[in-house]
Amino acid sequence: MSKIRLGILGGGGDSLIGVLHRVASNMYDRYEIVGGVFNPDYNQNIEFAKQIGVNTNRVYQDFESLIDEEIKKPLEERIEVVSVLTPNFLHFPMAKKLLENGFNVICEKPLTTSYEEAIELETLQKKNNTIFAVTYTYTGYPMVRHMKHMISEGELGEIHKVDIQYYQGWINPVIHDPELRKTVWRLDPKKAGISSCIGDIGTHAFQMAEYLTGKEVKSILSDLNTLYKDNTLDLDGTVLVRFKDNLKGVIRASQIATGEENNLSVAIYGGKGAYKWEQENPNFLYHLKDDEAMRVIKPGNTYVSEVAADGTKLPGGHPEGIFDAMGNIYKGVAKALRKETSFKGEFPTMRDGVRGMLFIEKVVESNQKGNIWLSMESK
Repeated sequence: MSKIRLGILGGGGDSLIGVLHRVASNMYDRYEIVGGVFNPDYNQNIEFAKQIGVNTNRVYQDFESLIDEEIKKPLEERIEVVSVLTPNFLHFPMAKKLLENGFNVICEKPLTTSYEEAIELETLQKKNNTIFAVTYTYTGYPMVRHMKHMISEGELGEIHKVDIQYYQGWINPVIHDPELRKTVWRLDPKKAGISSCIGDIGTHAFQMAEYLTGKEVKSILSDLNTLYKDNTLDLDGTVLVRFKDNLKGVIRASQIATGEENNLSVAIYGGKGAYKWEQENPNFLYHLKDDEAMRVIKPGNTYVSEVAADGTKLPGGHPEGIFDAMGNIYKGVAKALRKETSFKGEFPTMRDGVRGMLFIEKVVESNQKGNIWLSMESK
């Protein structure tokens, strides 16, 4: 079977997210990067393409040129799917034009900078019947997929409590300097949207809560912190969440948690047991019960679920990390593009992106209105 022709927007230079996506796309030998626009500067764009071994004939001056030139090509030569790795404010205009011209899309999160834009993209995607993935990367970890599968099988019984935190401290070195913080695009509402912390990492925690439980959050109450009056975007927040059927939880996110690196921690408590998992130690899933010793579940072993085994590339005892997780998402998209049998939840969809934007807006609104409960019912 021929490889999927992949185009990339953004991710040039020393971009971490660019490396992550390129490695992930190559992981299962399903894609070939055939072109794109990696940098705004055309000369840098061409030089970067040469560095990574992409034919410069399909490295374009800008996004509009990519669309114009690619749609002239026969279907069997045209880019099949485009990865959008640009800052938040460019996601919507790029994804919109790609969908309007029939391209499949893999988009970084958050999906857009507003819920209204997200709904517009969802409508377009349904109209054009395209594949659209949003890279909530952590759903690609084998142990996260095992956790989701076993929860759906009832191993924990009825879920009573969800506790998810995502703590980082990277913004500390810049936030206390009024001039320095003006240089960070995630603190610029024109580029990041209405939220920094919740829009960047809090949305990961929210999506994980809905992904693992298989249930949608019905209402939220938030309390956010900006630290300084002249900084308008949140740096830290706590969000109470309510599902249906007496299931409640808390989502905590921070970019000012001193000393923290990438501490995404998950705890799901049910009537029969609990699961705990940490992104910084992703090979260890802890299964807790009241009347038994704690079990440690690891990938690459015969006892894991089929969906976890499908996303595991190495024998037991060999660490699998963030590149592998993103690779599993690309693999899921490849299965969808080639109409192959796949597992439920192999890649986050447009709906995940839309729900994420609704979450961001409701969290900000709840905080602005004095920390009140707001409905999360979506359109």
